[in-house]
Amino acid sequence: MSERKIVDLTQEIYEGMDVYPGDPVVAITVVKKIEVVGWELRDICLGSHTGTHVDAFSHMKQSGENLSQIPVDRFFGPARVVDMEREFPKNVGLVFRCGGITPTVAQKIIESGAPFVGIDNSCVIQIDAEKDLLSSNVITFENLVNTDQLPDEEEFLFFGLPLKIKDGDGSPVRAIAIIS
Repeated sequence: MSERKIVDLTQEIYEGMDVYPGDPVVAITVVKKIEVVGWELRDICLGSHTGTHVDAFSHMKQSGENLSQIPVDRFFGPARVVDMEREFPKNVGLVFRCGGITPTVAQKIIESGAPFVGIDNSCVIQIDAEKDLLSSNVITFENLVNTDQLPDEEEFLFFGLPLKIKDGDGSPVRAIAIIS
C-alpha cells in the first residue's frame, strides 16, 4: 500500500478570531465543566461563513440550492493547485494559493468544468466573481490554510464536508487533502 499524507486545510475557530467585516463575532462559552458535572459542553455562536467554510449556491442566488439540498458528494473530489497564469486542468476541483479571483478568472474556472474551488485565506475573491461561480454551480471553499503543503503538479483528494444545516447558505468545514 502506498503511503499517503493528510494535510489539514482548516483554520482553527476561536473566540476573537478575525471575521469578515459585518459578520457575527465568534463567541464560545463553557456552559458545563467536567469537574462540576462530569462532562464539558460549550455554547458556540458564529456566522455560517466563519473561518474555513463552504458557500452553498443559495449564498448569492435566491433560487440556488442550500446546504441540505446539495448532494454530499459535491463537497469532495479530486483537485489540483493551480496558477492563475496557466491553463486550468479540466473537470477537477481547483485550489488557489494566492491572488485575486476576478470575474475573468471565475469565467476561466467555469469553462474548465471545475465542480468546486478552494481559496487560500491570503486570496481575495471579488463579490461578482463569487456570484458568477455560485450561479454556475461551482461550490466555493474559502479561507483554506496550509495550501503550501499541497503538491504543485499532482492531483489529490479534497474534502470539505459542511454541517447539514436546514436551508443553510454556508457552513464551517473541516477541509483536508489526502495526497497519495
